[in-house]
Amino acid sequence: MEPLAAKPLITIKDIGRKYVIGTEVIHALKSVSLTINKGEFVALMGPSGSGKSTLMNILGCLDTPTKGQYVLNGIDVSHMTDNQLAEVRNEEIGFVFQTFNLLPRNTALDNVALPLIYSGTNKEDRKKRAEAALKNVGLANRMDHKPNELSGGQRQRVAVARALINDPSIILADEPTGNLDTKTSIEIMGLLEDIHAKGNTIILVTHEEDIAQHAHRIVRMRDGLVENDYMNPDVHTVKRDTAEL
Repeated sequence: MEPLAAKPLITIKDIGRKYVIGTEVIHALKSVSLTINKGEFVALMGPSGSGKSTLMNILGCLDTPTKGQYVLNGIDVSHMTDNQLAEVRNEEIGFVFQTFNLLPRNTALDNVALPLIYSGTNKEDRKKRAEAALKNVGLANRMDHKPNELSGGQRQRVAVARALINDPSIILADEPTGNLDTKTSIEIMGLLEDIHAKGNTIILVTHEEDIAQHAHRIVRMRDGLVENDYMNPDVHTVKRDTAEL
């Protein structure tokens, strides 16, 4: 007998999202269908107004579609309430944002442990898991530092550690190198490559071609539709790129 094919981690069928502003109806997403399997590294690309941010918000359970279906890890999240979506987000998705979104008065350790408070983990376990997560991203000696005492790259590492803390199904990285210089961007992409190599699923939203080339699959959007969806024939890795410098 042939083994059963694994169920996709993400299935979206014919989803659309429209916004009504006054008398105007804006179709941010017209009709998008996508399947993403566990362990994929996908770059979502497109110019401003292409719908990629709207799609990212739906994939991240920050918004729901006006039409169509979104099934995440076997759960239909298409018509959930805000509270239900918040629960799914905390269990299934780790976010990495361009602006880091760290609490300025909290230490790196406390920032990383924050999602565990929402999931009801006790204080001792939170500390242990947050310490391990920071060690994994190379910040063992920065645990008690606050964001303003860290470089941009270190702050993004804290954000990556926080994204991983709940062992999510998906890491959703929205322009994760947007506020970083070239050298630091390469470091963060290397970190994402390492995380992907451990079996994690990553969806990377970017408008930068060189950053997208680190993904194994590229989905290009235009005018609320998927224009192109293909496997990347020339995957860049940080090891390869730095060897060529």
